[in-house]
Amino acid sequence: MGDPKKSRKRWQGPRHPWKKDNLIKELSLVGKFGLRNKRELWCSNSVLKSYRKQAGAILALEESERAIKEKDLINKLSKLGLLNEDAVLDSILGLSVEDILERRLQTILIKNNKATTPYQARQMIVHGHVRIANRRVSSPGYLVSRAEESQISCALDFGLKPEQTTAKEA
Repeated sequence: MGDPKKSRKRWQGPRHPWKKDNLIKELSLVGKFGLRNKRELWCSNSVLKSYRKQAGAILALEESERAIKEKDLINKLSKLGLLNEDAVLDSILGLSVEDILERRLQTILIKNNKATTPYQARQMIVHGHVRIANRRVSSPGYLVSRAEESQISCALDFGLKPEQTTAKEA
């Protein structure tokens, strides 16, 4: 079973880590989303694989049991913001790692104009300037649900220039 104090590995690396196509794609994603290292990308990829694996297992079930579990999984992913509520099980198989990375707190801060760059957003989160529903979140990889998206607040508006703050308040 292992020592309870030691956490398990949450990611699985690529099967062929030195393929040029994979290296280029991974490097562009790391730069685009401001990830610290490729391990963060592999963690997101592992989350995606687990959702796809659940969808594949549901496809193999009988119709009566399948309908219930399919609805539960789609509701879970729609609350996370990965799918629409009227989605079908095949749309889970069409998700990409970019969809998971778009739901990270670090990326949501950039979309909401709380930070100008992914690296600035990461620094704000790690330094404890970001709160979700009056709860400090210090993990840039936190997956933000749709309900929590409107509850994000920053201690200071680091990313906004003075002319942007006056335009936003007006």
